[in-house]
Amino acid sequence: MNKMKEKYQKEIVPALTKTFEYKNNMEVPRIAKVVVNIGMGSEMENAKAIEAAVADLAKITGQKPIVTKARKSIAAFKLREGRIIGTKVTLRGERMWSFLDRLINVALPRVRDFRGVSPDAFDGRGNYTLGLKDQLVFPEIEYDKIDKLRGMEITIVTTARSDDHGRLLIQLFGMPFRKEA
Repeated sequence: MNKMKEKYQKEIVPALTKTFEYKNNMEVPRIAKVVVNIGMGSEMENAKAIEAAVADLAKITGQKPIVTKARKSIAAFKLREGRIIGTKVTLRGERMWSFLDRLINVALPRVRDFRGVSPDAFDGRGNYTLGLKDQLVFPEIEYDKIDKLRGMEITIVTTARSDDHGRLLIQLFGMPFRKEA
């Protein structure tokens, strides 16, 4: 069993039950999935850039990403319906736990001038979204083999009913939230 999952079952569930006085273990919020995506932005025309983004995301997550396409045409963004706009992976189960472990304990401490992640990036339903400026913070990516630095967005989807419950859940996993002054 993954150490993050074990930590959840042995430490976090009792702590959350005590703090929020849950009457049933099924009420305790848990992490349902983690979604990692890379938006291509201005590189949509470049097929090699899309392949490189897919390869990077596959190395980081250990799972083959899907290519996302535009649903609508938007003239202001020079976007046509059906055009490739990015790539994403949805992680569940063991891959989710191992990715969270690597994110919190390996990747985030490698970010330059790291002072913590924003505690305010919750969506109102207990889900947390975190943006990274480049993929080099993950040890699976080799500096010499990348063509361009690409940012990515990581969304941690929880079953929490509110931001406070979700914030405490993610904080107990060891997410280094910034201390607001």
